[in-house]
Amino acid sequence: MTTPASPGTATAAMQARWDAVMMRNYGTPPIALSHGIGAHVWDVDGRDYLDLLGGIAVSSLGHAHPAIVDAVSKQVATLAHTSNLAMHEPGIALAERLAAMVPGGARVFLCQDGATANEAALKIVRKDMQGRRSEVVSTEGGFHGRTLGALSVTGTLAKRAPFEPLPGPVTFVPYADVEALRVAVTERTAAVILEPVQGEGGVVIPPVGYLAAAREICDSVGALLVVDEVQSGIGRAGEWLLSVAQGVVPDVITLAKGLGAGLPIGAVLATGDAALVLQPGDHGSTFGGNPVSCAAALAVLTTIEREGLLEHVRAVGDRWSAAFDAVDHPLLASHRGLGLWRALELSDPVAPAFETAARDSGFLVNAVRPTTIRLAPPLVLGVADADRFAAALPDLLAAVT
Repeated sequence: MTTPASPGTATAAMQARWDAVMMRNYGTPPIALSHGIGAHVWDVDGRDYLDLLGGIAVSSLGHAHPAIVDAVSKQVATLAHTSNLAMHEPGIALAERLAAMVPGGARVFLCQDGATANEAALKIVRKDMQGRRSEVVSTEGGFHGRTLGALSVTGTLAKRAPFEPLPGPVTFVPYADVEALRVAVTERTAAVILEPVQGEGGVVIPPVGYLAAAREICDSVGALLVVDEVQSGIGRAGEWLLSVAQGVVPDVITLAKGLGAGLPIGAVLATGDAALVLQPGDHGSTFGGNPVSCAAALAVLTTIEREGLLEHVRAVGDRWSAAFDAVDHPLLASHRGLGLWRALELSDPVAPAFETAARDSGFLVNAVRPTTIRLAPPLVLGVADADRFAAALPDLLAAVT
C-alpha cells in the first residue's frame, strides 16, 4: 500500500480552519480545490487532478464551461431571485424542456436538490393516497437523500438508525428482485420508489425488464411508481431519462445533480393523475427553481444536445469498458456501468486505499463501498483523459495490493 502524500502547506492550513469551525458530519476532507477547467481541477497547492467524480455526478459539463459561465453571468446580472410569488422566463422554459422528455408530457416542480425532489415526490404520494393507503415500498441499498422523508425510504439501516423514528411505514425489499417486489406490493401500498440503477449502492444495474416489471406490479394494485433519476438522469447513463429509454413512464420522476452542472437545482416530473395532486398551498420552495439555477440547467440541456454528449458519453463509456476488460490484475474482480457511470469491483475491501492511491497519482475517484470504486466524471471527459486513467489502472491496483 502506498503511503498517502502529506497535504501541502495551503491545504493543511485550510484543514485547520475547517476543523475549527465546521460540524463533524463530513470529517475533514483530504483536499482543498481552488479552480477547474473541463475535467481537470487544481488544489490550493497547485496540484492538478483528473476529476473522475464530478462532484458526485454533478459537474455534468465539467468546470468553467463557457456555456454555464455565460448563462449564469447574464442571468445574475439581470434577475437572480424572485421567490415563488412571481414567474420568470428561465423557469418556465426549463419546465417546458423537462416536461417534453416524458411521453405524453408532465407537470414540473422545481426545487433545490435530490433530497428536496424526493421529499416533494413523497408528499405527492402521501396526499394522493390520503386516508386510503400509506405504505411505501423501497429497496435495500437504495439512496434517496438525507432529509427525514427521503431518509425514510433510503435502504441503508446505518444511515436511518440514528434518526428513527422516521416517517412510514416503509417496507424494504432486495434490489432487482422482481418476485420480492411482487410479494411486498399489496393493496395497502401507496407507492414504490426505486432507482433505475443504484448509484450510491455502487452503480448496481438490475436485470433487463426490472423497471418494466415494477411498473406492471404497481399498476396491478393501483400504486404509484416513483423513479429516482437524481443520479441516472440528464446524460449520466447516456440517456436523458433512463426510465423512459427503457420504455417505462413513471408516475413521478425526480431529478437533480447533473441538471444544474454545479448550480443547485432539482426537479419533480409528474404524469397522469399524479401531476394534479399538489394544489395551491400544498408545497413550495423559496429558493427552488431560482432564475440563475434555471439558466444553468437550460445551458446544460442545450449543450448536451448541441455537442452530441449523449452519444459521446456512450462511446467513451464503451471505450472504458473495453479497456477495463483488458486489465489483468487479481484485485480487479469485475467492472460494470452505463455511459460515464462506472464501478470497479475489487476482490478485497481496500477501496478507500485505492481512492487515496488514485488521488496521490492525480485522479479523483470515489470509494462508495469497501470493495467498490465509483467513477462519475464530467460528461465532457475526453478520450485522451479516459485512456490515461485506464492505462494507470494496473499500477493503481498494484499500489494497494
